[in-house]
Amino acid sequence: MPELPEVETTRRGIAPYLEGKVIADAIVRNPSLRWPIPNRLSEIMAGLTIQKVVRRAKYLLLNCSSGTLIFHLGMSGSLRILLAKSQGVIESPGKHDHFDLILMDRTILRLRDPRRFGAVLWHAGEIFQHPLLINLGPEPLTPDFNAQWLWEKTRKSYVSIKQTLMNSHVVVGIGNIYANEALFLAGINPKIAAGRIGIIRYEKLVRAIKQILQQAIEAGGSSLRDFVNSNGRPGYFQHYYEVYGRGGQRCKKCNHTIKQFKQNERSSFYCPSCQH
Repeated sequence: MPELPEVETTRRGIAPYLEGKVIADAIVRNPSLRWPIPNRLSEIMAGLTIQKVVRRAKYLLLNCSSGTLIFHLGMSGSLRILLAKSQGVIESPGKHDHFDLILMDRTILRLRDPRRFGAVLWHAGEIFQHPLLINLGPEPLTPDFNAQWLWEKTRKSYVSIKQTLMNSHVVVGIGNIYANEALFLAGINPKIAAGRIGIIRYEKLVRAIKQILQQAIEAGGSSLRDFVNSNGRPGYFQHYYEVYGRGGQRCKKCNHTIKQFKQNERSSFYCPSCQH
């Protein structure tokens, strides 16, 4: 599933082609995504100006003059920019290309989603009051996410720190890959209860989370399975994994064997020597 670095990479890729542009049409080829694409979306959006492209958690938001178009990439979705060639020919849509947003300059934003767990939604009201967004925790790369916040949110918690980091009510956008990598960098065992971690260790963990996410964004995210960026190219952060996907291999830091186990149906990876 695309996580925060992949979604942020997509945002940075599509924003220059969309911001300030006028929408000509919206083509829905298959409305049956995670939630149905709204009826009359083309009629609603035609003539609107895209003012800004922002990210909140794993959602991409196209702020328009009278509402917001919400995208979620689900398990396998990707957004690509298609530009009209000199002869006016644009790549024909494929089997999994379910939605096109067409601009007046003939640029197309195309959603490809083989598993159809993504979403395309329209919201005319205050976007951050939308039910999908209103209860989300802070963004991990902002000052609002800090050791004090994390320490206060986890007092008396018996939930593991790994599961806590993946709880969007605590902090958004940290999926399985980057939770594993940040905990390794911070030297914290993913099994330990969040309530047992003190403020000093949380300071180290918050720094690790921000560092890992920034590095992943600079690398264009991780390309596992279906993810490609807005130009159709894969990211390459997977080449820098310290623990994720390396169960049974030697730790690059201490040479102990990386362990793998299940937490809440997700695979966790850690070094028992480096992480306590």
